[in-house]
Amino acid sequence: MEQFEIERIIPLDIFGIDATFTNASLFMVIAVALISGFLIFSIRRRALVPDRLQSVAELSYEYIANMVRENLGEEGMKFFPWVFTIFVFILTLNLIGMVPGAFTVTSHIIVTFAFAAMVWIAVTLIGFARHGIGYLKLFMPDGVPWWLLPIIVPIELLSYLIRPVSHSVRLFANMMAGHTMLKVFGGFVVGLGVLGGWAPLAFMVAFTGLEIVVAFLQALIFTVLTCIYLNDALHMHH
Repeated sequence: MEQFEIERIIPLDIFGIDATFTNASLFMVIAVALISGFLIFSIRRRALVPDRLQSVAELSYEYIANMVRENLGEEGMKFFPWVFTIFVFILTLNLIGMVPGAFTVTSHIIVTFAFAAMVWIAVTLIGFARHGIGYLKLFMPDGVPWWLLPIIVPIELLSYLIRPVSHSVRLFANMMAGHTMLKVFGGFVVGLGVLGGWAPLAFMVAFTGLEIVVAFLQALIFTVLTCIYLNDALHMHH
């Protein structure tokens, strides 16, 4: 489990708050640099017939843009930059974690919870800003008999309050479990040697491909849930 250990790089103490620059911080900075460099470099020509890099950038842009339109409508496109940033940042962190020797930032619950809490707070503020106190109607689904409200309202409220937990645990658990499994079978390869290590090695190769797919799917699921929560805040759909 040492692959998940947080290591201090530059100790920082700001007014009594531990703001140390760690390996997690380093790989988040690397992710931002890679994303910025890729997007700037890929669209620098803005060719009518795009090359491979420009095609990847445009496909990513259009894919998330269509997701936002389908879930939020045209008025929701003002949130597209935020949603797109969440997607590419989490996807890049997930993929960086697949590089041997790299640190998987999204395998830490505190990081994924910070992402989920940001989404939850933003969605809640947007909901109250748009609907005022009427946003509380979200906890009273349409068509429910009045005598069921004392049961339904607490359930709806609880499900709303635990959104940051369920939103974050899904990403964290999948990334941590996958990397732990790869490490375990890597140990089998070394321990069994040349004669017996071929079977776990073959499994590792196949499982690495699966983990790359999971890295994309988890970033996508996190983004889809963000759009669903935004839809609740904008349109109060049940």
